[in-house]
Amino acid sequence: MPELLRLALEQLQSVPPALWLRRSGVLYLLVNAAHIGAIGLLIGSIVPLDLRLLGILKPTSLAVLAPMLARTAATGLGLAVLTGVLLFSVRPLEYLENPAFLVKMALLTAGAVNAWLVHRGRAWAGVENGVRPAGVLRAQAAASLGIWLGCLVAGRWIGFL
Repeated sequence: MPELLRLALEQLQSVPPALWLRRSGVLYLLVNAAHIGAIGLLIGSIVPLDLRLLGILKPTSLAVLAPMLARTAATGLGLAVLTGVLLFSVRPLEYLENPAFLVKMALLTAGAVNAWLVHRGRAWAGVENGVRPAGVLRAQAAASLGIWLGCLVAGRWIGFL
């Protein structure tokens, strides 16, 4: 690990929120529970949306369902990242040595990039206007399912390594 990164992570461990989390089992428990709840919000929104885009779930209108689930998933992602950063700050050096954490971060990045690409695409605008999902959007939905479920599994895997 580069010396500058190691020093930055050591500093991160000493910021007040990291110290509070390390010193208070209750605070750590609450932040951890919030992280799990945020992940539930994210996955609980992404999976039905992706399944509907793939045509597996029917007959709910995508024009109604898609924008609401996308906003809910974005909220879940934002909260998961916020609480995840707090949890990471408690032991950043150990997390960066954990292969499951690295896989989770790679998948989280891929999932966020995929979501950004979906929302910038014409196919998404069409779905919001009641048009049937295009093939490219269905492919992105399939990728999204795999990525986010993989991220969930990698997150659970962290504690076992």
